[in-house]
Amino acid sequence: MKIDATTIAILRHLKDGRKSYKEIADDLALAENTVRARVNRLKEEGILNIIGMVDPEGLPGHTMVFIGVKLNTMNLVQKGKEFVNLRGIVSVSVVTGRFDLMLQVLLKEGFGLLEFYNDEVSRIDGIQAVETFVVYKGYNLRAPYLL
Repeated sequence: MKIDATTIAILRHLKDGRKSYKEIADDLALAENTVRARVNRLKEEGILNIIGMVDPEGLPGHTMVFIGVKLNTMNLVQKGKEFVNLRGIVSVSVVTGRFDLMLQVLLKEGFGLLEFYNDEVSRIDGIQAVETFVVYKGYNLRAPYLL
């Protein structure tokens, strides 16, 4: 799908997840069916996923952490795919710098760092080192609730 200025404008309107296709169409002087068709195409192609996002700070007992992972292998994409299936994982990125992967993880009471490392990360071979960054205060930090 070609991502043009109209598609970008629709995406900007979708920041407000409760805005109707009709409202978006009216604001952009488009037909409602045009907006619906473009959104559906973006979803079909995996470019857009419309989901509810939460602020972890607003959920008692929940914490967001980022974890840098250094691997013993250069098969970064395959290892990233292994991490993405672990409980608590919000996102996995292949990155530059001293780490190979950066994980975004949502934790809660009863499923904290110890449980994440012991029950989840320990199942993956080829990890050389990890470093955990606990988020004390996030700004515009949102994640799908997946615990």
